[in-house]
Amino acid sequence: MGSLDTNPSTFVCTDDLDSSFQPLNAEDVRSYLHTSVDFICDYYKSVESLPVLPGVEPGYLRRLLQPAPPTSSAPFHVTMKELRDAVVPGMTHWASPNFFAFFPATNSAAAIAGELIASAMNTVGFTWQANPAATEMEVLALDWLAQLLRLPPSFLMNNRTGATGGGVILGTTSEAMLVTLVAARDAALRRMGSNGVAGMTRLTVYAADQTHSTFFKACRLAGFDPANIRSIPTAADTDYGLDPARLLEIMKADVAAGLVPTYICATVGTTSSNAVDPVGAIADVAAAFDAWVHVDAAYAGSACICPEFRHHIDGVERVDSISMSPHKWLMTCLDCTCLWVRDAGRLTGSLETNPEYLKNGASESGAVTDLKDMQVGVGRRFRGLKLWMVMRTYGAVKLQEHIRSDVAMAKMFEDSVRADDRFEVVVPRNFALVCFRIKPLQGDMLMTEEEAEEANRELMERLNRTGKAYVAHTVIGGKFVLRFAVGSSTQEERHVRSAWELIQKTTTEIMDQGREM
Repeated sequence: MGSLDTNPSTFVCTDDLDSSFQPLNAEDVRSYLHTSVDFICDYYKSVESLPVLPGVEPGYLRRLLQPAPPTSSAPFHVTMKELRDAVVPGMTHWASPNFFAFFPATNSAAAIAGELIASAMNTVGFTWQANPAATEMEVLALDWLAQLLRLPPSFLMNNRTGATGGGVILGTTSEAMLVTLVAARDAALRRMGSNGVAGMTRLTVYAADQTHSTFFKACRLAGFDPANIRSIPTAADTDYGLDPARLLEIMKADVAAGLVPTYICATVGTTSSNAVDPVGAIADVAAAFDAWVHVDAAYAGSACICPEFRHHIDGVERVDSISMSPHKWLMTCLDCTCLWVRDAGRLTGSLETNPEYLKNGASESGAVTDLKDMQVGVGRRFRGLKLWMVMRTYGAVKLQEHIRSDVAMAKMFEDSVRADDRFEVVVPRNFALVCFRIKPLQGDMLMTEEEAEEANRELMERLNRTGKAYVAHTVIGGKFVLRFAVGSSTQEERHVRSAWELIQKTTTEIMDQGREM
C-alpha cells in the first residue's frame, strides 16, 4: 500500500492570504462536489474488484496520515488523493456485491442524492417552525411507508380517524427501543401511582434470547434493574422464535412475586437466524398485563411491503409500537430507522421539552407535533428527504422487485447448500438469510461437534482471507453457524453462485487436509 509523500504541515495556502475565507464559495462547492461525484461513481464501478475485507493492521491510518492537524490550506485534490490512497484501502466494502456478512446496508442513487441535498441544506428541524418542510416531509414519508406496510390507520400521523398515532425517523433501532422503553416505564409507574422512580425496582421487561443485544443495553439506559430483564430461552421447536406460552408463564410468576410486567420486545427477523416472534400471540399475552409491546422489524420489516411477507407482522394493530430500518434493506442509506407508535402522546409525554426559546404559535396551537419530542435529543437531521426520494423515485413496484430478487437469490443459495451432503441448513430460511454449516458427519468421516466447529471457523476465515467474499457467524442451539446474507445493492445471481463455488472449493481443501492428518 505504501506511505503517502504528502506532508500537511508543508502545504502552502493557494488562496490570496488577504482574501476572506469563504467555505461555501459557489464555485468551490460546484468543483468539490463534481470531484466527489466522480469519485463515488468510480468507486461503485470498481468496488466488485476490491477485497471485501481490507488487509490492514490496527493503527494503519495514523501511520499514513499526519497525526497533527495542518496549519495551512491545501488544494482539494490533495485531500482526495489521501482519501484514495489511505482511507479506501482500509475500508470494509459493505457496498461490494461479495459482501454477505451481518445484514445488508443498502443504498441507491435516489438515497445518495437525498442525503447530499439534505446535508447541503443542513437544516435542524427540531420544531415545525424551525423547518416546516422537514417536519412535514418526515410525516409524509412515514405515512407513505406505513401504507406500504399496511399498518393500521392508528399508526399514521395524518389519519382521518381521530386516532392519536404518529411516527418519527431516528438514527438506529437502539434509539427506537430506548424511547419506547422510557414511555412504557413512565406509563407503568403512573399505573402504580408511584411518584418519581421509587417503583422502578418492580418493573420487568421481556424478550427472547435471540433479541438483539442492543435491547438489553437500552433497558439498562432506561433505568430497568438488570435483575428484572428477562431473556427467555428459545429452541428449535419454535424455530428460535419467542414462545407465547412460556412468556405467559414467566409474566404470571413475576406478578405473583409482586413485580410489574412493563414491556415486551418482539422481533421480526432476529439477527442471528432471522427468527420471527409471533406478534399477534405476544400482543394477546401482553394485554392481560397492560404491558407495552414493541415490534423490532429492523431488517425484515422491509420485506413486509410485499404481500407474501406481510403475514409476519399480523397482529400489529394490537401492539404499541413498531420500528424498521430502511437503511438495511430498503435502498435508503444510513441512518434511517422509522418508528411508529399507536399513541404518540405516550411518547411525547415522556420526552417533551418546552424551553422558552423554542416556544412558537404553531407548537402551542396543537396543530403540529414537534419531532424533537419523540426522540432523545433536540437537534435532528433532515432524514425524511432521502426516504421520500427513494419511494418517490422507485415506487412500490421496484422496491418490491428488489426484495423479491434478494429472496430468490437466497433461496437459490439455500437449495445449493441442501444439495451438497457435506452441509446442512441449521434453521429454516426466512427472507434472505441462510444459516448453514459443515455438518459433523462427512460420509466416511465423522467429526465431533468441537471438530465441526473448528472446520466451520476455518472455512469462514479462509473465505474472508481471499477477499472474494465476506461471511460472518453466529451460534444457534450451541452450534457454530455461518450466516450468508444476500442483499447488497449491487449483488446479482452470479455473485451468489461465485461465492457458493468458493465455499465448495474451500471446504474440499479443508476436508482433504483433514483426511491427510
